[in-house]
Amino acid sequence: MNALDLGVNLFVALFALLDPIGNIPIFAAATAGATARQRFSVSILLCLFIAAFLAFFFFTGLWLLQFFGISLAAFRIAGGILLLLLGLDMTRGDFLTMFADKDALADAQDVRGYAQRRFKRLIVPFAMPLLIGPGAISTIIIQAGEAQAIGYAGTIAGVAAIGAASLATLVTFAATGPISRVLGDVGMAIVVRVLGLILCALAIQFILAGLGEAIPGMFASGVTAPYPAGGH
Repeated sequence: MNALDLGVNLFVALFALLDPIGNIPIFAAATAGATARQRFSVSILLCLFIAAFLAFFFFTGLWLLQFFGISLAAFRIAGGILLLLLGLDMTRGDFLTMFADKDALADAQDVRGYAQRRFKRLIVPFAMPLLIGPGAISTIIIQAGEAQAIGYAGTIAGVAAIGAASLATLVTFAATGPISRVLGDVGMAIVVRVLGLILCALAIQFILAGLGEAIPGMFASGVTAPYPAGGH
């Protein structure tokens, strides 16, 4: 895996885990009655928090594993199992309306104050663990190991992927109104289930990679690394 592959894979994984499109109905309910400026301000605070939190684990996650004496192969398998459970939940269950918050209509002129109040309210349970759950943290730590093996370019690619995923979440939440009207309830359900399927596939890949690292020769190289450099 090269730096570009790592960056793309991490972005796709984080986008599926953060699931900004699937979480639009929840964000819309949590900011009911807000103006476009107020909703955008809340989006900025949430996405800055996401970027900072993920970057923290990207740079310290491997040290934490060493501190607790956990091998990266074991963490790959455990993280893969967790991602698989989350993906199955996304494909089978409907968790898009669990965090609806029906507040009174906000003062349209109070942008900063409203954003701060909503952000404090949404850190838990919306930002964590719904957006940044154990699956996202597991993915960050696992990919941090890949980045370390690649070197400086891998670190840059990882940070860029975190920034891109956070920016994509910001843009998505800022466009909550139009996207909700275009997709509708059926469209939202389809998006969530497709992302859940992608997440399940990524989870299986993590498990296979972890088993392949723990037991060399257990799988063919094309199974644990299906897209080698220069492959198609």
